Amino acid sequence: MGKLVAIKFGEGSFEQGFAVTLQIGEEDQHAATEITGRLPSFPEMPLYYSHWRSSYRQIGNRYRLHADQMQVTNVSMVQDCENTSHILRARFNTWLRAEEFRPLREKWLEKLSSNDEVRVILQTENSQLQLLPWHLWDLLERYPKAEIALSSPSYDRTHKPHTLNELVNILAIVGNSKGIDTQADRALLQQCSNAEVSFLVEPQRKELTEHLWRKNWDILFFAGHSSSQGNGESGRIYLNRTDSLTIGELKYALKKAIDNGLQLAIFNSCDGLGLARELADLQIPQMIVMREPVPDQVAKEFLKYFLQGFAGGESLYQAVRQARERLQGLEDRFPCATWLPVICQNPAQIPPTWDKLRSAKSEDEDKASLPLSNKRRFKRTVLSSLAVTALVFGVRLVGLLENQEIPAFDLMMRSRPVEELDPRLLIITIDDDDLATQRQNGESLIGASISEKSLNKLLAKLNQYHPRAIGLDIYRDFKAKEPDLITRLQQTQNLVGVCKGSDRTVNIKGIKPPPEIPPDFLGFSDFIHDRDGVIRRHLLFMNQETTSLCSAEYSFSLQLASLYLRPLGIQTQFTREGYLQLGKTIFPNLKSRTGGYQNIDANSGQILLNYRSSKEIAEQVKLTQFLSSPINPNAIKNRIVLIGVTAKGDSPDTWPTPYGIPLDEQMPGVLVQAQMVSQILGAVQDGRPLLRAWSWWAEVVWIWGWSLIGGVLAWRRLSLPWLVLAIGVTSSVLYVVCFGLLISGAWVPFVPSALSLVAMASLMSIYNHSKTKVRVGNGEEARVQGVGEKLL
Repeated sequence: MGKLVAIKFGEGSFEQGFAVTLQIGEEDQHAATEITGRLPSFPEMPLYYSHWRSSYRQIGNRYRLHADQMQVTNVSMVQDCENTSHILRARFNTWLRAEEFRPLREKWLEKLSSNDEVRVILQTENSQLQLLPWHLWDLLERYPKAEIALSSPSYDRTHKPHTLNELVNILAIVGNSKGIDTQADRALLQQCSNAEVSFLVEPQRKELTEHLWRKNWDILFFAGHSSSQGNGESGRIYLNRTDSLTIGELKYALKKAIDNGLQLAIFNSCDGLGLARELADLQIPQMIVMREPVPDQVAKEFLKYFLQGFAGGESLYQAVRQARERLQGLEDRFPCATWLPVICQNPAQIPPTWDKLRSAKSEDEDKASLPLSNKRRFKRTVLSSLAVTALVFGVRLVGLLENQEIPAFDLMMRSRPVEELDPRLLIITIDDDDLATQRQNGESLIGASISEKSLNKLLAKLNQYHPRAIGLDIYRDFKAKEPDLITRLQQTQNLVGVCKGSDRTVNIKGIKPPPEIPPDFLGFSDFIHDRDGVIRRHLLFMNQETTSLCSAEYSFSLQLASLYLRPLGIQTQFTREGYLQLGKTIFPNLKSRTGGYQNIDANSGQILLNYRSSKEIAEQVKLTQFLSSPINPNAIKNRIVLIGVTAKGDSPDTWPTPYGIPLDEQMPGVLVQAQMVSQILGAVQDGRPLLRAWSWWAEVVWIWGWSLIGGVLAWRRLSLPWLVLAIGVTSSVLYVVCFGLLISGAWVPFVPSALSLVAMASLMSIYNHSKTKVRVGNGEEARVQGVGEKLL
């Protein structure tokens, strides 16, 4: 049995000194030894701590203090922090070796062995005493199994209800995580054995209160930003980007949770002693807080080490000490990391172990372990699949699966069969050789990738063969100098030029259109790329900003497609919902939640880009070859001719696509424009499918269906190798079905469906295995008991 040591500070101050009482006894028993003494006055001690705190806080190190604070670590500041910590430690231990305090020190050494597991509780109302680094007391460091906790002198025992939980119930609040990484905290909690973790991500106040009232929680966990206020008398947690709460504002909900058996609160956030003081008034049994602002990396590492120890069978105090001391490996980057974690204890409560937070099964539960009828098994499977579906869909809604769904979408896009070249398009490319040829001919390329002489010659030659539309995908935000080119640009009625819109959010001013081309024949060239820079969406129209240098409302691709379709009697119009309509084909705008996207900016007219091919979208010819060779008139007549740059040397215009993200695999901008033009024409003329996502309820049903399939696989009670094979085959079938639907134009959720399938099959198999072990164990016990009765 371990030892319990209480160090009680009476009235006093650093100017007058403190009366101190030391009590030593066995755990869960009255103290067998008590002695009183005194610590002398030491008015400089708070000043030493203040100096250390000031140097520590100046370092920065990405603290979990509050969402707006961010500083840059400086080497000299780190050294200053280390110096002040050494001074504070030396002065602190000098004070504790004072002559008036020696009797307590000697009694400690007399009654306690260095092998004892010692739980030390320091009781004081003095907030400055609580701040001091008591773990650095040289006497305490002689005891490798000792850890100290802070407590208030006044406390009451709370009585946990008899209805314990089968699993350790953890309410994990993930607050405002701006500037920090709380995903690691979530992952660590989810790995805890014999635990049921409920996550609240950036909750509203009412949602948090409802959860605290609703269930018998064992552990309350908070990760995010927090701070102490009023000289450490109160604390504040930041729930989300706009809301923060004090403990007092959660008083009744927290009191209810404590009355229902809440045992431990962990605030893996900054400056938590103010939170601890307020929670202590509610008589919570135990808390773990950080005494000062905690760097994000330190908070994550402490939680990892603590959970490994506590859930692995260590006592609460030993788990904290081991986790705290293991932080020393980070102190080259994060000075004094081992100073931060501290336990706050209600002395009337005995800290539970991980296993004691769980109860043994009742007889009713044992009866439930007996073989279930098919009807009950089906009911359990359906309910479990609904729960798994809700969890997976919830995880998807907060965007945690987007980084997996988008790559899966790209893989399917790349795997599709190659389509034929679009016969309605011809692309005249300008590559590095074309640029070199123009320079060798003495042609000026100032401000463009094609000289005025070559452009004039190109347009003249094109007009001879009557293309239906010409798209000049080259910026010309300056006036032409050659009179012939000026006239040709003004009089070519089927020529569409480009400009680029402004964007104040990223400080892009835009690019002016060619001044010679009429406004009705201009289109913006703006692309919308995802967070990874990949072009997966097609912007058809938008309202330009007031200060934009480009006034075009329609995209370059839409202008070319409209010119091509106009002789066929197909005009551009809009539905009541604001969707683009060409003939009978409607292009529904994307929403912020579409397919694997969960929070995109869906303003203006966006659709998913259904690429036609990875390499060649249409017939291509180089500029030099086109100008110098005879031309087949049928290759140009009634086609859309796009002119653009594919050169890689001079300011390359290339973009990442699902077919390639590295620079050498990116697609030239003119080919992306061709993909967009082809998508519009293919949808209108050929009935080629547009990419669309299902409604959210259809996706829920789809995910639930695959979850049920996973439950059915587990229901079969296959051996592990056969179960793995069955899951693998079923997942492959799921992929093939999703791939086939994508080819037909439907982007359905593959990753969430596969996740629900695997999760359901795994969880139900684990459950069935545990029930089988219980039945076998009960059967063996009954058999042995029967043999004993016969012998008697």
